[in-house]
Amino acid sequence: MRIHSDLDIIAARRKGRELAKDLGFGPTDLAIIATAISELSRNIVVYARGGEITLKSTEENDAPVIIVVASDDGSGIADVAEAMQDGYSTSGSLGLGLPGVRRLMDEFEIVSRVGRGTTVTAKKWKR
Repeated sequence: MRIHSDLDIIAARRKGRELAKDLGFGPTDLAIIATAISELSRNIVVYARGGEITLKSTEENDAPVIIVVASDDGSGIADVAEAMQDGYSTSGSLGLGLPGVRRLMDEFEIVSRVGRGTTVTAKKWKR
């Protein structure tokens, strides 16, 4: 789904929550997944002015997995390692978005190219 505004963030959170619920995730994980989607979507709106969130499901080791892919064609992140440090922010925020998503989800990968955009893939397994 395309992400351009706060309304899109709300819609992405809702769709992610619904998919996770359909996969059997419990209330705590539903909140965690919704928070991760919200953070990733917010980054798209603030830093890239548009992009998309893709929600997928799969099964690994006999357990349902939700996959959240956030991608944009923004300016990219010059120093990914620095951006992944708690407290780092170029917008004056608390700098907890990407590091927070990494902590909330079970698997986290970020690929960014300056001038070409950023893609974050995060997975959560149902336990």
